[in-house]
Amino acid sequence: MAINTIMKNKTYNVVSGEGSGGDGNSSSPPSSPRRQTSGFSQCRRRLRSKVQLQYFRKDSLAAGIFVRRNIQFLLLLFFLYFSGLMMCVGRFSDFLRHSREPIAIYKSHVLLEKLWHDIETDNSTALEVYLFIYLFLRMKVQKPCPVLATRRRLGSVEVSSGPPGYLIVEANGGLNQQRSAICNAVAVAGILNAVLVIPSFGYNSVWKDPSEFRDIYDEDHFIATLEGYVKVVKELPDELISKYDHNITNIPHLRVEAWAPAKHYLGEVYPVLQEHGVIRIAPFANRLAMNVPSHIQLLRCITNYRALRFAAPITTLAQKLVNRMIVRSSMTGGKYVSVHLRFEEDMVAFSCCLYDGGDAEKSEMHSIREKGWKGKFKRKDLDFVAGRNRIDGKCPLTPLEVGMMLRGMGFGSNTSIYLASGKIYKGEQHLAPLLKMFPLLYTKESLATSNELAPFQITQTIYVYNMRHFTIPASLTTHGYSSRLAALDYTVCLFSEVFVTTHGGNFPHFLMGHRRFLFNGHAKTIRPDKRILVGLLENMTMSWKDFKDDMEVMLLESDRKGMMIPRVRKFNRKNSIYTFPLPECDCLQSHDSSRVINHTLDVLDPQLEPTRGRVPVPD
Repeated sequence: MAINTIMKNKTYNVVSGEGSGGDGNSSSPPSSPRRQTSGFSQCRRRLRSKVQLQYFRKDSLAAGIFVRRNIQFLLLLFFLYFSGLMMCVGRFSDFLRHSREPIAIYKSHVLLEKLWHDIETDNSTALEVYLFIYLFLRMKVQKPCPVLATRRRLGSVEVSSGPPGYLIVEANGGLNQQRSAICNAVAVAGILNAVLVIPSFGYNSVWKDPSEFRDIYDEDHFIATLEGYVKVVKELPDELISKYDHNITNIPHLRVEAWAPAKHYLGEVYPVLQEHGVIRIAPFANRLAMNVPSHIQLLRCITNYRALRFAAPITTLAQKLVNRMIVRSSMTGGKYVSVHLRFEEDMVAFSCCLYDGGDAEKSEMHSIREKGWKGKFKRKDLDFVAGRNRIDGKCPLTPLEVGMMLRGMGFGSNTSIYLASGKIYKGEQHLAPLLKMFPLLYTKESLATSNELAPFQITQTIYVYNMRHFTIPASLTTHGYSSRLAALDYTVCLFSEVFVTTHGGNFPHFLMGHRRFLFNGHAKTIRPDKRILVGLLENMTMSWKDFKDDMEVMLLESDRKGMMIPRVRKFNRKNSIYTFPLPECDCLQSHDSSRVINHTLDVLDPQLEPTRGRVPVPD
């Protein structure tokens, strides 16, 4: 009982602060009895405790203020960082910059007028085009092509030796997007060990070309070349298509993700093909990854550079155009420069870029965008967008800008130029400055006769309804088969000494790859840095000499990048094999140039052999 009373008193004293310092809620054992001390000692102890408590309170207060200030400082830093980030990449930057005039405005025509006297009196001659000893830069080892076996095991799926069924694909887009789809279709058929049906071409509202495979490529040559690699047929057997009421849309339709790896086709597509005996994949643009096994990659090479040969009407006229360009380039030894110009009406409208047409051009481009891409372009600040696009190098180069660039790089006025393009937007107006700088300017329309181009034109009758609802022909409209005409451009550019690309796309990417393959990796291609070029063309104080110096640097940089060939050992296929076909396609190359050309055209005139049998100006 006494012990309990003492414990209660002890607890009370600790809580009230009269005992030794501690926590009243602690479970520590009771302390030993206190010794009797004098009053002076007790007073000194109390005074020391009060002083320590005061210092503790002051330190705590200072520490709290310090912590609070640090937190405020950190919050301020975070806010400044976030604001800066938004100013760089967010909508806040658009809001701030929108109040200022776009930095880049089309002024190239003003600069041309200012520098025209110097350009006209420039005594530079055409760049020397010479035979280059390219054997030193050729890849040292030419390995044999991988052996294709009829029975392959990829991943964990065993592919049967017999064909499990038929593969149908639909190639969409323009000429070279369709070409990509065809090459990928052959590769997928190789993965699945399937029989490939000749690909069908989807009608595109932009290209407006109803051509089929046989209209552009030689079907029989395609089938014969792939024999022993992939079996190709022109159509499905009657007993199979009859199961689907002779309606191709009833065939099992699969949608495959973009850039799908080979294992996806084996794991997801192959079982369906085995079950039904036929499948259809549409759309089929970019539906196979670039990084695939070597024997599948070889199928792409064989298809692109051996099996796909243009149909006889295209090849025959293309041969004539190449001949005529060589004859008209006699001042430069039969050597000409080809330029791929993307300044068609739809390209200018789609880019949302503005040039020197003023309000009339804005209104016209707006109506074209609404007609071709309804609802896609809803932003009202297109002037601001146009300025930003031009700074970023996203605007198509005008013929004037291409001419100034080439003259600045050293191409003289006696250089023969082949212009590969569709119908130029306001062609007479925009081509005039380029023609002024390069009088020897040619197109397929100027090289070919109207009779020769007639098979490449579509004539359509537009019907209208009269008041009695009878249809009557109102007018005739003529436009070209865009893919067939593009095939003509492709061939003439393929055999040019120098190829100039101005706006990217499938056409230049395929062409650069084909030229690399054809000439063992060394065919001259000029790819201007449009961001730098736009900045130079905006500088109204620049002299012609300074502009030429900058163009020379740009040309050297383009050459340096063009010489880059991936190393075999460290190569990881992430870029396009159609742009960089080496080293995988190297085993197909014939280092005899004349033999290579025969593989490409097969019907070239013998008189072309001495001229075309040498390497273009090198990278």
